Amino acid sequence: MPSDLIEIGLPIALILIMAGVGLSLTRADFRRVYHQPKSFFIGAICQLILLPVLAVATIALTGLSGELAIGLFILALCPGGTTSNLYTYLAKGDVGLSVSLTAVVGFITPFTLPFLAAWAIGYYGQNNTLIEFPVLKAWLQLIVVGVVPVLVGMAINSKWPEFAKKASPYISRFSVAVLLLVIISICIKLEDKLVDYLVLAGPAVIALNLVSMLAGFIVARTFLHQVMQTRTITLEVGLQNGTLALLVTTGLLGNEVMSIAPSIYSLFMFVSAGLFTAWAIKTHDTP
Repeated sequence: MPSDLIEIGLPIALILIMAGVGLSLTRADFRRVYHQPKSFFIGAICQLILLPVLAVATIALTGLSGELAIGLFILALCPGGTTSNLYTYLAKGDVGLSVSLTAVVGFITPFTLPFLAAWAIGYYGQNNTLIEFPVLKAWLQLIVVGVVPVLVGMAINSKWPEFAKKASPYISRFSVAVLLLVIISICIKLEDKLVDYLVLAGPAVIALNLVSMLAGFIVARTFLHQVMQTRTITLEVGLQNGTLALLVTTGLLGNEVMSIAPSIYSLFMFVSAGLFTAWAIKTHDTP
């Protein structure tokens, strides 16, 4: 795998993704958390607690183990990204809630991911594979690439809102392009073992994506009784920041096998989110 793509390209892509989140944020988005606490906290609980729990259950039920299991669990610890905001808009959801969840959960993740990832490595790691997770380095890097860019993006949006609006689509396209390049590089690096890993990890990854979206939908519909917010939470739980997961698995840990689950998830989530969005639009347009 080209080292420059991982060491330079991936962090830059993530910085741009999070800056893109900031470019769409205003102070009103944070005030919305105060004025609509129920919908926000239900969404945050689904992302921060329900999704990792579902990941543990999925790993256990599908028999996934070792580095593949670690990679899937790390993916479940990541927040949503600009993709979830876009699909929420297309699905006629609550875009303000989506952006608020992406931003606030993104601020929380640097403090939770390093410790939970370290636990996963200790729990799922095999005896013959010694893997150490650099907790402090991970925390500092996640702050630099995950929190600071959001604040910079917010500052730009506050001062130059028109520029922020025009720049967001280009940032999203660039980040998706880098993500695809990283996934292709991982596939090339694994060579003959790729098909075996895909067969082993694929069912668990697809199951987690579908189950998490279904669970988010059921929880939101049960407690909120709001169609727009239910759609938003469904997408926020189902669409994870795969670029962040790959930064951890390849950039910090240098492990291509751990990157299999996040790579599959990053591709499949567009399929599931697209189908859900199409259903939401059809339902919305039905008299």
